[in-house]
Amino acid sequence: MPYGQTIGVEHFRFADLREVLAKASPPRSGDTLAGVAASGAVERLAARMCLADVPLARFLSEALIPYERDEITRLIMDTHDPAAFAPVAHFCVGDLRDWLLSERATAESLAALAPGLRPEMAAAVSKLMRHQDLILVAAKCRVLTRFRNTLGLPGRLAVRLQPNHPTDDLRGIAASMLDGLLYGCGDAVVGVNPAGDSARTITELLKMLDHVRQRFDIPTQCCVLTHVTHQITAIEQGAPVDLVFQSIAGTEGANASFGVNLALLREAALSLRRGTVGDNVMYFETGQGSALSSGTHHGVDQQTCEARAYALARELRPLLINTVVGFIGPEYLYDGKQIIRAGLEDHFCGKLLGLPMGCDVCHTSHCEADHDDMDTLLTLLGCAGVTFVMGVPGADDIMLNYQSTSFHDALYVRELLGLRRAPEFEAWLERMQITDTAGRLRRLQANHALLEAFPGTTR
Repeated sequence: MPYGQTIGVEHFRFADLREVLAKASPPRSGDTLAGVAASGAVERLAARMCLADVPLARFLSEALIPYERDEITRLIMDTHDPAAFAPVAHFCVGDLRDWLLSERATAESLAALAPGLRPEMAAAVSKLMRHQDLILVAAKCRVLTRFRNTLGLPGRLAVRLQPNHPTDDLRGIAASMLDGLLYGCGDAVVGVNPAGDSARTITELLKMLDHVRQRFDIPTQCCVLTHVTHQITAIEQGAPVDLVFQSIAGTEGANASFGVNLALLREAALSLRRGTVGDNVMYFETGQGSALSSGTHHGVDQQTCEARAYALARELRPLLINTVVGFIGPEYLYDGKQIIRAGLEDHFCGKLLGLPMGCDVCHTSHCEADHDDMDTLLTLLGCAGVTFVMGVPGADDIMLNYQSTSFHDALYVRELLGLRRAPEFEAWLERMQITDTAGRLRRLQANHALLEAFPGTTR
């Protein structure tokens, strides 16, 4: 059905809910590339005013992508919880924003609401919010997950230790891994993006990571971030797979371009039972622009497509999910301002939908962004209660060729905001005399067990 809004003497018409959502989005290069962005600030304001008055119930009857053409749409519709939705069923999008910012929206009420919210509702309300709104609401959301440790507790920030190497050299990866551990990173996951995807390479990486983990009894989980089919093969061959990883997107077509579907991911989730304190076994990564890059966005704006990916993640109860926010490039998020906005939106939508949301605070070298922009986003996400961020040696991933956050960046945001590590990992660091009882790094003795295990690793 058409929507309309008058500003002054100018009347704006929007063909359907999909167009209202797209034109209400803050400016970003991907929506301009897709031809769905507002023509300017006035049309964007008209779309936002129109969106604020859209009843949430409209999202139950007006699919952005037809039910029969898209399995993500079917998943969203078929798994909706009417009872959880009932307290806000009479709201418009603007009412939902007001409620989320009120004292009535507590951690408990937000958790109860999450199964009743469709991702398009989360995307819609985020388009009406300032940065401070996105931060405040996300900070109230509590999402706990467990495998070998507990993630998402209040006042804590975990770090994915990312020891990538351009030739998958086991010694180089081990050195970066141990370096990260000595800086107190790795409680979220030790996750390697392999340069190659041969079965031999993947198995060797998994065995090396697990050997280090077991040798020092580290309460964390390890992962090799290759295609899910390779991981299933590795599981069948007896490799020590902790978490199953996959990149996912918000449309069936985009996921098909990744070579996955819901059935395959469900199969993978049932393959593992290696946790000690919990059974969340999946690790997902997403990013605004993935559906546009594969030509499968159906005219839906990139931020709404991103939120739809969270419905797929929510169905499979992951230990971790993160938006790799600036990785795809300036064609989708042009500069630091757009990356910062997108990171806050993604984190807000994920947390609101009940996900353990992290963020790879990152940018590519040809993007109009720098480390000052990344410092800003990292600090804002720390205030917003982000579950985890990346820990990359020197903030420069020498295999993937992009800029992320370093071990030192994690120390900065933890010290600034008084954030601690996952409790089991925190106890291990203290037991290993890497940190003191307050969580501060200690000066290591030359004969420390980790240094002796790999003499080339130094602080």
